[in-house]
Amino acid sequence: MQPNSKNSQWLGSQADIPEDWPAGTVYLRAPYYSKKLAEDAFKTLVFPKSDLPSSERALTTRPPYSNIKISKILSPNHPANGQHGLFARLHLPPDSFIISYLGYVHDQNDIDETSDYDLSLDRDFGIGVDASRIGNEARFINDYRSVVTSPNAEFRDIFVDIGDGKIEKRMGVFVLSAGKSGKRAKGIPKGCEIVVSYGKGFWTERLKMDR
Repeated sequence: MQPNSKNSQWLGSQADIPEDWPAGTVYLRAPYYSKKLAEDAFKTLVFPKSDLPSSERALTTRPPYSNIKISKILSPNHPANGQHGLFARLHLPPDSFIISYLGYVHDQNDIDETSDYDLSLDRDFGIGVDASRIGNEARFINDYRSVVTSPNAEFRDIFVDIGDGKIEKRMGVFVLSAGKSGKRAKGIPKGCEIVVSYGKGFWTERLKMDR
């Protein structure tokens, strides 16, 4: 992939690349924007820091990530047995930020219908981020179904300070909050797999494709 006017600092250095990273998949340290993404859509994702709403805070995040690790799954009962998952390298408290979900940022005119790694980023502009061929550790987060009884993490909109007075909207992965009952107060223990809910829509579309 080649850089264009929308991309800078997207390619991860050799030092950034984590263990067990798959050959043939590009490791990213920042989102990679499609050349076909309209300029007005791009400006909703990357904008001056002065335009950040006062109610929002900007995060600073870049690899390497010491809080997580990619590990091969060797459990016959796991739906991703023989593949990989993302695990907590240390204890992750409730509501804590884990990692950004990075990939190929595109609109509905530049979409891979067969991808299982495409996540909605901005519904108004039909923007998604696809980590099927390029991405970071977040692409290895599995769905909780048939693994545990409930997810321990979720996707949330975030704003990242990328320097030069600019803010970038991304999708972030967070540990679930403790909840009113406090039943998730332990967060994600060290060594535990990080799992989310892909949503019913994902599985509905998957069933249609399998027919």
